[in-house]
Amino acid sequence: MSNNTVINNILITAGTHGNEMSGIEYVRNLQNNDNILSNLLPINSDVAVEFTLVNKLAIKNRCRYVEEDLNRQFLLEKLSKASCENAEQKLAIEFNNTYGPKHASKTDLLIDIHNTTSNMGPTLIILESDEFHQQMARYVKVQMPEAIILIEDHISYQGHAYLCTVGKKGVMIEVGPQPQGVLRPMAYLQTEKMTQLLITFCDLWNKSSVPQMAQVEAFRLTKELKFPVDADGFKLAMIHPALQNNDFKLLNKGDPVFLSFEGDTIEWEGDNEVYPHFIGESAYYHLDIAFALAVKTLI
Repeated sequence: MSNNTVINNILITAGTHGNEMSGIEYVRNLQNNDNILSNLLPINSDVAVEFTLVNKLAIKNRCRYVEEDLNRQFLLEKLSKASCENAEQKLAIEFNNTYGPKHASKTDLLIDIHNTTSNMGPTLIILESDEFHQQMARYVKVQMPEAIILIEDHISYQGHAYLCTVGKKGVMIEVGPQPQGVLRPMAYLQTEKMTQLLITFCDLWNKSSVPQMAQVEAFRLTKELKFPVDADGFKLAMIHPALQNNDFKLLNKGDPVFLSFEGDTIEWEGDNEVYPHFIGESAYYHLDIAFALAVKTLI
């Protein structure tokens, strides 16, 4: 195996969104419980692991953000501005100065933990499909068959505005369904398991000991779909009951996607063999985003 990348240090973050409790509670436990911390770290590993809660005011207020979505503040042009437009942009600049900078980071890998209200299960989101991330995805999927691999490489790594891109490499853990502001045990346990697997993988990678694995199923993001709205921006329909909670399930032409408030079914008229996810995500509702679409692939 070619191994030009060495992961000397890993930063685990949570509370990028202050109401996504699985990562928040897990990182708090890593900070305060030595037994939980010892379960995270492989024996005789040289990888240094640090963890932090990011948007502390949003966490205190049990809200997604204070003024703007922190996970959309990490474009290079935003990070280089002399003046800040909102509290989250100021926090992003401070975070980037501490753990980055984004274009030449001191952090080898950043794992940012999230929750979704959508029925996506334990999802690993990777932003690059190079050898490192392919091997990582295979390892997680083999060790955790219930995991979903979601690839968002439609733009360059540096082109993403996500917090995790402050690291030289960055991934997100996205686990659902979990309502905002509460903790569900399955989501917590899946978060813990996937985080442990990522740390173990990096240790194996550094030692050139990652086992040989066949390609695994993954999904590649293509686009987002919006609710139908009228001229005043009011929604004309809701997610169809046949689609709700069916994240990463096959959608073909003619399948129901929306149900109008008058009771009419709106069918899918787009491409065959696409896979909706983030279906009805509550944080996207005010943006009129109904769901995202992906195509199935191998990685």
